[in-house]
Parts: sequence; C-alpha cells; structure tokens
Amino acid sequence: QVQLVESGGGLVQPGGSLRLSCAASTRIFDIFPMGWYRQAPGKQRELVALITSRTRTNYTDSVKGRFTISRDNGKNTVFLQMNSLKPEDTAVYYCNLQMGIGRVYWGQGTQVTVSS
Repeated sequence: QVQLVESGGGLVQPGGSLRLSCAASTRIFDIFPMGWYRQAPGKQRELVALITSRTRTNYTDSVKGRFTISRDNGKNTVFLQMNSLKPEDTAVYYCNLQMGIGRVYWGQGTQVTVSS
C-alpha cells in the first residue's frame, strides 16, 4: 500500500508564504502525475496544481503566478510553494499520486489557514 505524507501546513498571514511537502513511500517517476488538491469547508475538493513531468505543470486559475509545484523523484517528494497567500486559500490540502487505473493514492491532508 502506497502512503503519502504531507507536511508544511499551518497558520500564515495574508501575503505570506508556505511550502508544502508530500513524501511517497514508493519510488515515483515522471510518468506518474502528482497533484495537490484542496477542500475548504462546505466546498468540493478542487485541483490546485498538477505535475506530470519535471517541466509540465498545470494550475487552477486562482493560484497561477502565486503557487509553484515541483517534484524531486530522487526523494520521492512533491512540493507546493505557495506565495502571496490569501484568506480564500484557506483549506485542507491533499497530495495525490496517480500510478494507473485503480491505483490512485491520497495523503491525509494538511491544514492551511490564511488569516490576520
């Protein structure tokens, strides 16, 4: 069973930065898409950022220019650098790994709260 462990969440003021990390318990390769999703109270889980190779990334419109997703396959880790954080970024952030049909894994989530 593949495990994903997120870290790096917390409380930050508007305009601040956080860096989330997600460590996988298995080897990861560029062909395996990895992503960050978030779910705010009362809302559906949404895709924030996706990385399918070292340079191929995709972001939801609301975070473009502020968030950066990256991966270190040697450390089996994916990162989400979040800058210029806004209160509306407050949510539980989940890491996702796709290794094929029926092989989709989620982390336990890490809380990000943006508030003054």
